Amino acid sequence: MVKQIPNLITSLNLLCGCVAALSIVFGDPLAAAVFAFLGIFFDFFDGLAARALNAQSEVGLQLDSLADMVTSGLVPGLVMMHLLSMSVFGSDLSVWFEALQNDAWNLSAKRWIPLVGLLIVVGSAYRLAKFNVDTRQRDHFIGLPTPANALFILSLPLILMYDGNLWVKDVLSNPWVLIVIAIISSLILNANINLFSLKFKSWRFKANRVGYVFIVFSVVMLVLFKFLAIPIIIISYVIVSVLQTLLSKN
Repeated sequence: MVKQIPNLITSLNLLCGCVAALSIVFGDPLAAAVFAFLGIFFDFFDGLAARALNAQSEVGLQLDSLADMVTSGLVPGLVMMHLLSMSVFGSDLSVWFEALQNDAWNLSAKRWIPLVGLLIVVGSAYRLAKFNVDTRQRDHFIGLPTPANALFILSLPLILMYDGNLWVKDVLSNPWVLIVIAIISSLILNANINLFSLKFKSWRFKANRVGYVFIVFSVVMLVLFKFLAIPIIIISYVIVSVLQTLLSKN
């Protein structure tokens, strides 16, 4: 029974992802973000539990990827669809679905713009499939991990809802900006860049100093900038990883 604890944690990740997906489809980005964040929290700890209990298994590996596909693949794709629908039509996905069924926008090409968000789903699926067969990604990642990408996308509607900076809101309400973000997001998931892992194998500082320093930096950013800090943290994560790779080569 103890050996099933990591799979139970992974299953909670999957369950949270399902609720998050339903929430965004019915027009509640806040609930979607809360459940997706909770799912990513479970995703962070299932690996730790598996190593601590010596309960790592092939089933657990596959279940983890399937859960991530929902929480960190499907959900951010739907969130991007929601943002694009709001930016182009001023309506959430539920209204967009209804108008699409009723052909309310005739043959206008712009009615299909929200579907660009599904590029994130496709990019996430390909990234997770590669991860399962790539033996190089044990101590680091190649390409942006799906949970990190999901956090980036999930932060965008929260910034629009709670950040008072009008300039930021104008930028994130621009459909062309959102389309570019969706395309870059799907590409960087599968980019050939090395990124350090925050899934610690032990709690020792020396072995995880970069991770610990980055966590402290992230906490400071969150205190100072709240939801706006999340994209800053993810971008910083990529930059620090690239610099670390360049320094190690030199």
